[in-house]
Amino acid sequence: MLLRGADRAAFAVAFVARLRRAGLTCGITETDDLVRALAASPPTARHTLYWTARVALVRRHDDLAVFDEVFAAVFDDVVSLPLNRTAGQPNRHDDGVHVTVPAGGDGTAAGEGLPWATLPPAVSADDSGDDSGLLVPELRPSALAGLAERPFEELDESQIRALGDDLRAALKRWPQRRTRKHAVHRAGRRVALRPTIARARRTGWEAITVVRQRQVREPRRVVLICDVSESMRAQAAAYLQMMRAFALVADAEVFAFATTLTRLTPVLRHASAADAVDQASAAVTDRFGGTRIASNLRAVLDSHHGNALRGGIVIIASDGWDSDPPEMMAAVMARMRRRAYRMIWLNPRAGAPGFTPRVAAMAAALPFCDRLMPAATFADLTGALAEVSSRA
Repeated sequence: MLLRGADRAAFAVAFVARLRRAGLTCGITETDDLVRALAASPPTARHTLYWTARVALVRRHDDLAVFDEVFAAVFDDVVSLPLNRTAGQPNRHDDGVHVTVPAGGDGTAAGEGLPWATLPPAVSADDSGDDSGLLVPELRPSALAGLAERPFEELDESQIRALGDDLRAALKRWPQRRTRKHAVHRAGRRVALRPTIARARRTGWEAITVVRQRQVREPRRVVLICDVSESMRAQAAAYLQMMRAFALVADAEVFAFATTLTRLTPVLRHASAADAVDQASAAVTDRFGGTRIASNLRAVLDSHHGNALRGGIVIIASDGWDSDPPEMMAAVMARMRRRAYRMIWLNPRAGAPGFTPRVAAMAAALPFCDRLMPAATFADLTGALAEVSSRA
């Protein structure tokens, strides 16, 4: 067995440090995954250790070449262990030895290898463990998991469409709210008088069977309002995918605005994602223009779709740059706050270190929002949806 008697945590930390020096992005989470994987499935051969470390540490397909190079430099030139464990080996254990790996081609000094241990191979030449003839499937981390962490401007149309489908899959379960309607249910706490009396007619007006009812639950309403102005050019395509996910799964009312308001609910419910996005892009005539947030929010309130805000969740996606005066923004947000159940503001710049809402419109709207959340990547959008659905 490989790594017998070795400190798995020390081995993982040293191997990750070697990978980081070679340019591969690994952190504490990946190191912990490798330690847990080695504990759950101790490697019995070199190829087993390779796949365990690769699945635990590599998150992007572009990092495979670096990982393979470092793994080969570490494990292809391993110092063979003597049969006698007491021959000048420090840190001896009852079941293994700690040894170091010689310097590789990345400039690592001798003696700075990995703290790993193994026993001399007790197999014949025919059973040397060569797995070159095995047909191993190409196991690699999910491409979407890596793309979800990238900013929107680094993604192409196909990647945004794929991540939009993944975002829609994350919205399959949406919270519900209690209504004033009641329906017969065996677990209800309230007695349904009419059905109970109707059944009592069959038993001499004795209420032998008590029929119970409870409140009917239905999905909570959602209104999504997204900014597609010039300052939001990089996020516009991704936000269209988010609006389509809400329109299809949560039966939401979705709007896009720059200088004017455009309702996109019927357009984004098209069966084809590509056609839906193309029609939505064509419908927003003032796309990548100026920004009038307060005026467009007031247009939503004054329209007949403003009733959808009552008891619903309002999600506004914008960076807060507005040409309307901040006093108008405060007045509109106060009206919207009185109608909505919750108000969430998604700002693509909120995740930046040291972010503060210094823009006048954003500062005026913030007191009326329940949450201000970042929305610069699809991972941020997924986290925002999880936050909204868990507390709706």
